[in-house]
Amino acid sequence: MISVKNISKNFGATVAVDHISFEIPKGQVVGFLGPNGAGKTTTMRILTGYLPPDEGQAELLGKDVLFDSLEVRRTLGYLPENNPLPEDIEVTEFLHYIGQLRGFHDFADRVKRVKKVLKQCALHSVVGKKIGELSKGFRQRVGLAQSIIHDPEVLIMDEPTSGLDPNQVREIRDLILTLKIEKTLLLSTHILSEVKHTCDRVLIINKGKLVADGIPSELAGHMQNVTKLEVSFKGPRADIEAALKILPAVKTVAFRPDALDSAQKFVIESDAGVDLRETIFNLAVERKWPLMGMNQEKLSLEDVFQALTQE
Repeated sequence: MISVKNISKNFGATVAVDHISFEIPKGQVVGFLGPNGAGKTTTMRILTGYLPPDEGQAELLGKDVLFDSLEVRRTLGYLPENNPLPEDIEVTEFLHYIGQLRGFHDFADRVKRVKKVLKQCALHSVVGKKIGELSKGFRQRVGLAQSIIHDPEVLIMDEPTSGLDPNQVREIRDLILTLKIEKTLLLSTHILSEVKHTCDRVLIINKGKLVADGIPSELAGHMQNVTKLEVSFKGPRADIEAALKILPAVKTVAFRPDALDSAQKFVIESDAGVDLRETIFNLAVERKWPLMGMNQEKLSLEDVFQALTQE
């Protein structure tokens, strides 16, 4: 559905996008992440035909975004950053106008399309109001409605939850989850928790280069060269620590004091991919040390993002 091959874009001496490549198959929801100035918006503008690449090739639905630009724009849904909308026009009037631009010249057909997107985006409560009277959450919904009124197979959204409060973010997230059933989506965001809830895959860009591509949980696993396990026993600290250190594949054992808990807590680092939980359980049974808890520590998406994009 989306194919990017070695595209680059420079603005004078500034390299905005630096030879990145990726493909997105049908039905996938992909989060496009990166710090400010990383090249996300420039990449999206290239994909939507707003900017030509200096090098490389980008295709949507098999159409070249440079040489088949009009055809790409006809078949694409796009919600740009900051969602620019006219404020002095009523909601359904605006959607009818967009419908006409999208080729729905028959009034009856256009009414059906407008009714469908009003329902999809839960906009019935603001019908009759001008866009300038709406909250930011409803304005985002109107922006999404105009981007899907022609029922595109591919939808590109640039910061769809930017500036929204937590309730509005949840509303837009739920809407994205309904759209992902029948569309291919590429969305950029700074809210990493939303990526975990809505995206099948993550692309991370930094300084114009693609630095990560994968499922969020897999990205964390690939970056971690050790497995961390936090365990709590009741028993003699020195004996427990000595026994843990000689377990196979253990790299380090660190005591973690806790003033609120009488149990002896340790953080064990072992070789990546090694699961010591069963071994430790058997050790506790053999030595008759009450085992109070075990917790396998994993890198979060936030940890991965910071590690890949920090200076």
